[in-house]
Amino acid sequence: MVQRNPRGRRLAARGLWSSAEVVVTLGVVLLLLVVHQLWWTNRQARADARHKVRSLEQEWGRAGSGDAGVPSTPPDEGADTAADTDTSAAGEGEGAPAGGARTAAAAAPRWDQAYAVIRIPRLGLTAPVAQGISRSGVLDKGYVGHYPRTAQPGGAGNFALAGHRNTHGEPFRYINRLRRGDRITVETRERVYTYVVDKTLAQTAARDSGVVAAVPRSNLKPAFGYSEPGSYVTLTTCTPEFTSRYRLVVWGKLAGVRGR
Repeated sequence: MVQRNPRGRRLAARGLWSSAEVVVTLGVVLLLLVVHQLWWTNRQARADARHKVRSLEQEWGRAGSGDAGVPSTPPDEGADTAADTDTSAAGEGEGAPAGGARTAAAAAPRWDQAYAVIRIPRLGLTAPVAQGISRSGVLDKGYVGHYPRTAQPGGAGNFALAGHRNTHGEPFRYINRLRRGDRITVETRERVYTYVVDKTLAQTAARDSGVVAAVPRSNLKPAFGYSEPGSYVTLTTCTPEFTSRYRLVVWGKLAGVRGR
């Protein structure tokens, strides 16, 4: 007859119970991290972005004052971007909307400063646009970031923008739904610029700097892009969702400008 060891059984039971507690604790921690990343960062960033939009609109409602529009030397952003794509020099100054009328482009603001509001009716999107594409200073606040050394709103060249697709407000989550002819408006203190969606590049590498060049054209997929100078807008974000492996690109052309 085999003798049973009650003490050994108790120790084994305690070990199993402790292991189960550790597994449950780790599961709860992981769940909280997921909730924080997918829900809380969105909630907080969207609230901050709405507040900034209201603040800009109230500021623009008063007579222009302050030092908005004064550029400063940017910090080294390194790889701390949502759309880790090198920028190319793009002309700034006067833009030429459809019809041949010319209008002054928006001035470059201070680094990390929100200075414009982007609206995309099809997506129900309203978000502030800030100078630069750093995570901490711009993108993680739920803002849309303006690529350095690309054109300003209304300028000749390429007004290139980046935004998160997932978490931190995810303003560009659904830009894959944009279709040719959809409107994109960009409001500044002085003017409202209207762009019309023209082309989409569903996927390209993060290193494809051609998509934000002054005349945007993919370096890796030359069939996508433009060959003539103009006044363009470029929206970039990560793809597929919940990854940062590739970039999704939407291009539009300047269609009109009006004063505020």
